[in-house]
Amino acid sequence: MDTKLVRVSDLRLGSIIAKDIKANTQYPIIYKNTKITREHLPVLQAFQISQVPVITSSIEAKENDATISEEQENIVATVASTPFEKKYRDVVEKFKVEFSNWESGSNVNITKIRAYILPLIDNVLEKRERIFILNEFSTSKDYIYHHSVAISLICAVIAQKMGYSKGDILQIAIAGAVADCGMAKINKKIRDKNGPLTEYEFKEIQEHPYYSLQMINGISTLKSEMKIAVYQHHERLDGSGYPKGEKGNKISIFAHIIAVADVFHAMTCERIYRSKESPFKVLEMIREAEFGKFNIQVVQALITCVADLSLGSKVELSNGQEGSIVFTNKTSATRPVIKLDGSNDIIDLSKNRRIYIERLLLEE
Repeated sequence: MDTKLVRVSDLRLGSIIAKDIKANTQYPIIYKNTKITREHLPVLQAFQISQVPVITSSIEAKENDATISEEQENIVATVASTPFEKKYRDVVEKFKVEFSNWESGSNVNITKIRAYILPLIDNVLEKRERIFILNEFSTSKDYIYHHSVAISLICAVIAQKMGYSKGDILQIAIAGAVADCGMAKINKKIRDKNGPLTEYEFKEIQEHPYYSLQMINGISTLKSEMKIAVYQHHERLDGSGYPKGEKGNKISIFAHIIAVADVFHAMTCERIYRSKESPFKVLEMIREAEFGKFNIQVVQALITCVADLSLGSKVELSNGQEGSIVFTNKTSATRPVIKLDGSNDIIDLSKNRRIYIERLLLEE
């Protein structure tokens, strides 16, 4: 019988629990083989259960069934989430309002953006590993708002790892937050299209860095080099990017920081046309498949954040097993040695390439 750990916020009604769920109680709060109903959600929330094991076949059988109602999703977000996730979701909701204002023609209020983002920046700079769970919060429906907030946080961490001053870290983080503000000027039908873009639609999307620059050009508190970075964040070292197809040293280092943050988060998240992907697998793809497109110093700065994960950090592997990091190979940071839970078995991911870290299991 195949089982899978599922976040409570992603839990489908009718899913069948794979094993007893206990929460420092004498008896299970939910027994094995129980079919999940709406009445179980408050129980899981009250005991702060973030994920539960379910029988895989029961998930597949319910693919076409209704998921938890929007009202209950909101309950999960506010009751069952960690303090960091609550802060993050609150900022995303505020950013959603700002984006709507931009769609209506309002100017970018950089003072508001800074006030929203700053507490989260401080949070991730203190615990950099949090950038590896941002994709778990994002949804395809609200992706564009999550993306802007996440880019900001990832930019801050990369800049810190590269040794920039706190002032420059904040500048690049804010630039990352508004890098896609020009998307507000793109037709929503094109922006949210569920399928391949036509040549005309793709060219329209490629205009968004120009629109972003127009929207932030008059903001005196944002340094000129950050404005250039916003305009260039889709350029690539080999000239394959847009809007101008710039190459090599013509591209700002700050643009490379936003670019790597942008691609990293985009590739890990659930989108209309694809499911979410492991951040650790994506890092390997950026380093290998996209070599020659991004500044290697920027990519390496992001990868070293994995190497910095403390020994004992809990992870879930792509085969569904859980374990702890017991050794990190600096030359292959995304593939540490893992001790599996409940046994003395050890897996060296650098030697077992078929298995990778699916996600980081952080405790608040």
